[in-house]
Amino acid sequence: MPGVEDIEALRGPLTGYCYRMLGSAADTEDAVQEAVIRAHRGLDRFDPARASLRTWVHAIATHVCLDMLRAARRRELLAPVPATVDGELGAPLPADAWLEPMPDSRTVHAADPAEVTVQRESVRLAFLAALQHLPPRQRAALLLRDVFAFSAAETAAALELSVPAVNSALQRARATLAEHRPAPGAVAEPDDPAVRDLLARYVAAFEAHDVAGLRALLHRDTVSSMPPFAWWLSGRDEVLRVFAGSDACAADRLLPVRTNGTIGYGQYRPGEDGTLRPFAIVALEVRDGLVTHSVTFLGTGARFGEYDLPEFLPAHR
Repeated sequence: MPGVEDIEALRGPLTGYCYRMLGSAADTEDAVQEAVIRAHRGLDRFDPARASLRTWVHAIATHVCLDMLRAARRRELLAPVPATVDGELGAPLPADAWLEPMPDSRTVHAADPAEVTVQRESVRLAFLAALQHLPPRQRAALLLRDVFAFSAAETAAALELSVPAVNSALQRARATLAEHRPAPGAVAEPDDPAVRDLLARYVAAFEAHDVAGLRALLHRDTVSSMPPFAWWLSGRDEVLRVFAGSDACAADRLLPVRTNGTIGYGQYRPGEDGTLRPFAIVALEVRDGLVTHSVTFLGTGARFGEYDLPEFLPAHR
């Protein structure tokens, strides 16, 4: 008979599942904790003849997520309309308007390389934004079947549906997702040597405030955004115009992290004493050998510990 330690061992996969369902780091923490507490309390009612512990606990987590999503708005990667480029940023939008980043160490748990690829793809920001278009039960059906490799019967048990109902929900979810997600494989893999070289040159140009160097690395249609503000730039020329017109980032440093299935950075900014302190988590997307999207998640400095980043960097390199 499974015990408490077996439930605790599922925290990692549950975190990956709940994050994909909710798109929020804070909500994920709450959902996983609530699911684990409910599983602990109900362990004496668990029947291994009816379902595996994995299926049973994911069913609990699914119900927790569905409850949380009933009154939730759809989280966005980009605001529908950007603020004026030359104006003030304005007031930030509420936290529940945006997708939030999450380190790969908490969302990618597969050992098989093919499964790792699937899990990375399913946690990328563009994929998460596409998932937001799915009704919650369809979202759960797609994640359980296509990402976490649950069987149709296991998924039906977790969702308390019939197998035909699960298959129907899955078919509709796949059709909707196909309308909103990027083409599979279109995003470059972070382990590709050419991508690593590109990113090394990107960091060097960014830290040197080298506008000409960045121009060679950005896609013509690149986009730059800064949640939680409804502010984004579209096109290489516009991004570089704003970058060149401000020295706000001139002394910043970037340290690489793995976030949302791709390469990201912890961006550090110097204080009055010159010490560089956490400023933001940045996620990049690379396509066709060039950077196509940079998302700077402002207000994430307190989360650097989740990425095993240092609390500060010395004033001089």
